[in-house]
Amino acid sequence: MTDLDLRPLSLGEILDRAFTLYKRHWLLFVGIAAIPQIVSFAYAVLRPAQTAVTSNVQLGDVLKQLYFAAAYLVVLAFVLLFAQGGTTVAVSELYLGRPVSIADALKRVGKDIFRLMGVLFLYWIILICGFILLIIPGIYWVCRLLVCYPVAIIERWGPGKTISRTFFLTKGFTGRAFTIALMSLALTIAALALFAAPFQIPLQAAANDPSALRLWQILEQFGTSVGSVLVTPIPLIANAIFYYDLRVRKEAFDLQMMMNPDAQRPMGASGAPSLA
Repeated sequence: MTDLDLRPLSLGEILDRAFTLYKRHWLLFVGIAAIPQIVSFAYAVLRPAQTAVTSNVQLGDVLKQLYFAAAYLVVLAFVLLFAQGGTTVAVSELYLGRPVSIADALKRVGKDIFRLMGVLFLYWIILICGFILLIIPGIYWVCRLLVCYPVAIIERWGPGKTISRTFFLTKGFTGRAFTIALMSLALTIAALALFAAPFQIPLQAAANDPSALRLWQILEQFGTSVGSVLVTPIPLIANAIFYYDLRVRKEAFDLQMMMNPDAQRPMGASGAPSLA
């Protein structure tokens, strides 16, 4: 018997455990979250300078900016998979009482990166179809697919099985998923308001000064990156804990762990804190 304390949780307990885990291992989660933000900041620094909107804009300059932006989006999507997947792996290991490092988490994601890309592609196809139908179906499917990443990474299913498995787990818990998604949105807006919004006024004022405009764009991206690094791990942690809560409720995952003690270490034996 361990002090793992896997049991059905209230919504408040899920959020409390997410903040507790983040607070006790913030260097780990911030380190993983920093990876895509380094790419974003590098793009802000290295991208071609924007040309003022005039009749003298050269087609070559526009194409150069478009090509650079396209390459950035491809690289960003790739590193975002590593960051989101790495956070989920870290949460899973810590939640089950096992030590984990940034390198360990990213290495595990790297082994499944192409499968995860397939899951991500199918995920966005479903969401796009949902929002094309109407806003409400889109929001509903966002909630039903909230634990898509934990299912894909922890259970290692293919894209189709991951989606069907996610719909099974979240059935009957859409309201709880919506609250967690709403918290994620609120944290993102708060982070942008605190770290990026202060640069908007000078950014607009420098619209006709290319050198000043570029400086303020870089500073705005720096603020956005700082806010994202500090905030984005929290909803990902909450999603992973929510995933385990759903498995406890629907599949008696807590009993499975107690009957198979070799599958995990007791909380505290590895130095990981109890989240009770």
